[in-house]
Amino acid sequence: MLYDLNLEISYKYASPANAGLHALRLMPATISGEQRLLAGQIHLQPGPSERHDRVDFFGNAVTDVAYRKPHSELTFKLKARVDRTAMPEELDISPPLRQLAKELSGVQSLAPKEPVHFLAPSPRLPLDPAFAVYAEEHVSPDMSTLAAVEAIGKALNADLKFDADATTVDTPALEAFERRHGVCQDFSHIMIACLRSLGIPAGYISGFLRTIPPKGQPRLEGADAMHAWVRAWCGIEVGWIEYDPTNALRVGQDHVVVARGRDYGDVAPVKGVLRTAGGQTTSHKVDVIPL
Repeated sequence: MLYDLNLEISYKYASPANAGLHALRLMPATISGEQRLLAGQIHLQPGPSERHDRVDFFGNAVTDVAYRKPHSELTFKLKARVDRTAMPEELDISPPLRQLAKELSGVQSLAPKEPVHFLAPSPRLPLDPAFAVYAEEHVSPDMSTLAAVEAIGKALNADLKFDADATTVDTPALEAFERRHGVCQDFSHIMIACLRSLGIPAGYISGFLRTIPPKGQPRLEGADAMHAWVRAWCGIEVGWIEYDPTNALRVGQDHVVVARGRDYGDVAPVKGVLRTAGGQTTSHKVDVIPL
C-alpha cells in the first residue's frame, strides 16, 4: 500500500524565543521486507541556523536543528511517500511464557534491536507492582508468549477508555493506568510495563495510522495525530511482533513506522530546549492518504 503523509507541528510563543535546539524524529523508516521510504522532506519555518541529519542508537532518523535568532513561531512540516507491505500473520510457534527466560538467556548480542534493551525499566517507564498484578490476572505460565501479548493488549483495550483530554504527554503511565483513561501513548506505555513485568521484552513505536478506513470498517482511534503502538519479543523463532492496544489489533499495513525505542522519550517527534519566557501553544495536523 502506498501512502502520502503530511504532518505539520506548529508552535507559537508568548514572547520571542531567543534560541532553541530541537531533535526531530519525524521521517518514516525503511524496514526491510515491511516498509520503504520512497521520498521525504522536512521543511522548517523559519529556517534554522544549523541543521544536521543523523541516525540514533536504535536506528531512527533524527534531524537536529539549532536556532540562534529570535522567533515567535516555529513550524515543522513533513511530506513523505511510503510503501507499506502487508505482513501475513504467522503460526504461533512462540515458546510458553514460562520458557521465555531460557530463550532470552541464549541471546548474547547487545546490538540495538536485541531484546536485552527492552526488558528493564526505562527513563519514562519505571515498573510498578500494579502492572505485574494486572498482567498476571490475564495470562498463565503455559500460555504461549504471543498469546500472552495479545491477551494483555485485548484486556487493556477493554478496560481503558480512549480519552484525548484525560492525560498530557508528561502524564506517568501509572497515573493513566489508575484513571483507566488515556491516549495511544498511555495505552502503549501501560502495555509495555505489563509485558516487561512478565519478563517479555517490549518497546515503543511512534508512527502514523491510516486516516481513511476501508469501506464498511470503523475509523481507528488516534488517526488525527501521530500514533503509538507496541513491539514485543516472542522468542528466538518468532522474534518481534507489533500490537496496537488502542485498537486491539496486530499491526498491519495501516500503520506506518517512524521510530522505535524503549519508551516515548526515545522516539518523541520533537524534543529539545528553548530560551524564552511565558507560555506557548501548539497545533498538530496529520493526513495519511492511501494512493
